[in-house]
Order: sequence, then C-alpha cells, then structure tokens
Amino acid sequence: MNTWDEVDRYISETLVQPDAVLAAALEASERAGLPAISVSPAHGKFLWLLARLLDAKRILEIGTLGGYSAIWLARGLAPGGHLITLEALEKHAAVARENIAQARLAHAVEVRVGTALATLPQLDGPFDLTFIDADKQNNAAYFRWALKLSRPGSLIVVDNVVRSGAVADPRSSDSAVQGVRKLNELIAAEPRVAATAIQTVGIKGYDGFAVALVLT
Repeated sequence: MNTWDEVDRYISETLVQPDAVLAAALEASERAGLPAISVSPAHGKFLWLLARLLDAKRILEIGTLGGYSAIWLARGLAPGGHLITLEALEKHAAVARENIAQARLAHAVEVRVGTALATLPQLDGPFDLTFIDADKQNNAAYFRWALKLSRPGSLIVVDNVVRSGAVADPRSSDSAVQGVRKLNELIAAEPRVAATAIQTVGIKGYDGFAVALVLT
C-alpha cells in the first residue's frame, strides 16, 4: 500500500468521516458493474465545500456514472437549489437515479441521458458551479459549453487533468492526455477566466483537477 493511500484513508475517516448513504452508492455501482472511477471521499467533500462556499443554487455536472459525486454536489446546494447531471449511458443513469433517490435527493437532482455534446445545447444557464468529469477527449468542448452556461463568479471544475503525470508529455499518444492538453491550452488563452490546476495523490492514484473562475 502506498503512503498516500494510507493518508487518504486517514483523511476520509477523520475529516470526511464514514457515510452510509455514500458507501451504499459505491456498493450499488460496483454491483451493477460500473467502473470504479468515482471521485474519492475527500474530493467529494471538496466539491461539497465549493458548492457551499458559492451558495450554489444551480449546479451542472457532466458525467454522472453512479451518482456518487452528484450526491456530494447536491448536498451542497442552497435551499431550493437544483442540479442537472448529464450521463451518456442509460445503464449508468439508472443506477445513479436509484442512488440519488436513496440519498433522498431526487427532488433536487435531474439526470439527463444522452451524449453531453447533444444535451448541453438544450440547457439554459447560468450555473453557479460546473463539474466536468466525463470523457477527456471532449474536455475542451465541454469547457466551452460550461463557460457559455456560466456567469461572472461561477466556478468550473475539471477532474483528472494530470493523468499520472502524462499531461506534461506533448508527445503522448493517449487521446485522454491530448484532450487534457487541449483543455489547458483553451483555458490559458481564455481571458474570461482565471484558473489553476492542483496535483493530487491518494486512493485514486496520481492525478489532479483544474479550477477556473469566470471573470466576465
């Protein structure tokens, strides 16, 4: 076991603390055969904190999977708030809906099925917070839509932007790595946002996330 795995578990047990609803959501996703790529408990709570800090009334998530991160985000909504989460596969969406219902958040969360690039044009902004955690090849396109659906003061968070360090290699043949690099180039050239990226280690390995604040 890596030291960072042990530290991540320690953080989850102390600062995040066990949560039966969230644990059940992960177990249901595993039983359904969904890939084990949900955010870690520590990162889930980070998303919750961001939603609370923003007093977010409207949140957009691109990439639902089993609904684990959607539950974290929805718990951080302001009273009466609403979250829309986009999922390409009906199998995943069905698991997510059940997990969200078990978390007693069905009234606040809407799961829409279809490819995100087909679904995003149907949405009306602005959203206070957007979390992008879908196929990395389309990260740049998702970010453009997130920016279009934001307002000054909105946050856009993109997961998995370090790719075990491979993002630093311009010669990488990995399409996900190249998708992240295109995202970074887009953000760097975009005057309407201020952004940075944070490297992370833990039970999800070596990765990181980008955070962009919409300025205008």
